[in-house]
Amino acid sequence: MKKILLITIGLSALLLADFTRSSSGIVTDNKTGLQWQDDYSDNGGNIKQATWRDAIDYCENLSLGGYTDWRLPNINELRSIVDRSYNEPAISPAFQYTTSLASFACWSSTTSQHYTNYAWLVSFLTGGSDYHGKSTVEYARCVRGGQ
Repeated sequence: MKKILLITIGLSALLLADFTRSSSGIVTDNKTGLQWQDDYSDNGGNIKQATWRDAIDYCENLSLGGYTDWRLPNINELRSIVDRSYNEPAISPAFQYTTSLASFACWSSTTSQHYTNYAWLVSFLTGGSDYHGKSTVEYARCVRGGQ
């Protein structure tokens, strides 16, 4: 009986394992197939901070893990990595580059429908989303695949 219980618990944990991290600092979402930047050695080991336009440019010019097709994620993609079972930050521990700063919000490529000078972002402090002026400096986490 104990062996069956342990096997069941082990299989359940595997089914819940949504993310894997490569040695090159890329986190793969095993449900969506999206690959996320989690290596900021190009920025001195700090998560890149930029205005919205500069975040787009940063991602489009990123070369990581032999890939050059990185981009700024749209709002739905960015929301897909929120994990509210973790707190401050609300993101899987597979992502090693995080911060507990009150302003840990990442840009999405999605412009506000009603205010074109604003773009959507996700706060990984809480997991919520909102829009800010595109000239605001926030964090950038690049993605590849999907869309």
